[in-house]
Amino acid sequence: MYHKDIGSCEMYRHKTNARVQIPEGEKFMNERNVRPFSKRDEIGYVFGDMAGSFVNLFVDAYFLTFCTYVLGISPAWMGSLFLAARLWDAVNDPIMGSFPDRWMLGKSGDKFKPWIKIFMIPLALSGVLCFSKVPFEGVALHAWVAFVYVLYGMSYTGTSMPFGAMASVVSTDPIDRSKLSRARSLGGTFVGIAALSFVPVVCFDSESNIIPERFTLLAVIFGILSVVCYCLLLHLTTERVREEKKQNTEKFNYGNVLKAVVKNRPLIGVMVATIGSMLYITGSNQIRSYVFKEYYGNTSAMTLLSLASVPIIIICFPLVPKLVAKFGKKTTLMFGVISSTVLSVIIFAVKIPNVYVYSVLNVLAMIGQTVFTMLIWALVTDCLDYSEWKFHERSDGSMYSLYTFSRKIGSTIASAGVSFGLQAIGYISGNNVVQSDATINNIYMLVALIPVLTCVLELIGIGAIFNLDKEQTKEMYAELKQRRE
Repeated sequence: MYHKDIGSCEMYRHKTNARVQIPEGEKFMNERNVRPFSKRDEIGYVFGDMAGSFVNLFVDAYFLTFCTYVLGISPAWMGSLFLAARLWDAVNDPIMGSFPDRWMLGKSGDKFKPWIKIFMIPLALSGVLCFSKVPFEGVALHAWVAFVYVLYGMSYTGTSMPFGAMASVVSTDPIDRSKLSRARSLGGTFVGIAALSFVPVVCFDSESNIIPERFTLLAVIFGILSVVCYCLLLHLTTERVREEKKQNTEKFNYGNVLKAVVKNRPLIGVMVATIGSMLYITGSNQIRSYVFKEYYGNTSAMTLLSLASVPIIIICFPLVPKLVAKFGKKTTLMFGVISSTVLSVIIFAVKIPNVYVYSVLNVLAMIGQTVFTMLIWALVTDCLDYSEWKFHERSDGSMYSLYTFSRKIGSTIASAGVSFGLQAIGYISGNNVVQSDATINNIYMLVALIPVLTCVLELIGIGAIFNLDKEQTKEMYAELKQRRE
């Protein structure tokens, strides 16, 4: 919670008999001479999401493709790697996520920016290593693949967690946070359209065969762009809610954070829905190249699919805030998810023979997922505020790390499921390998199943569990504002 002086903080703690996570030394933004929230912060957040997306989306979409086609590693082994890496994340993510809550680095007073500075270079380098064609074979090759993937995962954790949690200190206003959420979704979407949509054109020849060296070249380019965008994020955004350096105060208790998460029903709902969303983002991205290459024999259509989504983004970007203002975030999300559910079921139930009809239906189904992506980060900050509202606890970095772990759970299920699924349907690794007709048909079914599962989890998470409607959200922020005055 945010208080203006030590006396009011002590009085509130005595009254509620609850531990206040944020120290008394915190300075609220209206007490300091700082630049007010503006478009500059939104632009900075666009660059921040672009920075992580240049590496994250590229690895998520093509690391499995590179390893199976270029390095000749079996899908089953890749699935085992994805599972093992996430078991490590189960230990590593909460620990790294708690760092900003436990230690403040440097003299700037910023809570999250210093951690981004530390990990942005390793993230860029790890992306290059993931797409390097090394001369290793056998055990050495498998060990190398495992090493670079774990390095990438830890580096991405080191940047994504402080970046996501930083929204809570850029502004405390819910409208500003919705703008940051929208800006964040725009960054990743821009990278997905403007950069990744051209990967098939650059990295596959006219006969849909892979050109390994092009993957490495793109990894270098994306790594450089990632670092540049992180620097722009750090320059353009301002952390307005500050903490003074902690000096032998109450010891950080991660157990209390876990208890707060378990009691935080909105956060649980968002986590369930996010697992579903990551099935779509990671799973569809990873296996999309397989269905276009093997089932349709037309990888260039992948670029058309990505570019066709541009009008969807242009329409949703100004429209979604208006829908939220009228109906609230939850209702707006449900509209989008239900529409995606209907179209996804059609694509799964009816095999689409024409690649362009298939692409159009996927673009239309993407509308609901676009709305979800634009609003999910605003819901996360609502959930962090819900913890302060109901339980008088605020550990943004730690709670955000647990939410981020739910994203990785979804990503893991997708990555491992796709890998094991390819193995189960008889996919044979290696470039220039001709797959059987049964395998090709099952690739289509595997790809089409993922969005259906996504929508089911989103309906459960947002529709059944998440309980912050428009009116309750207004009540929450009105009370929090009164407490902080």
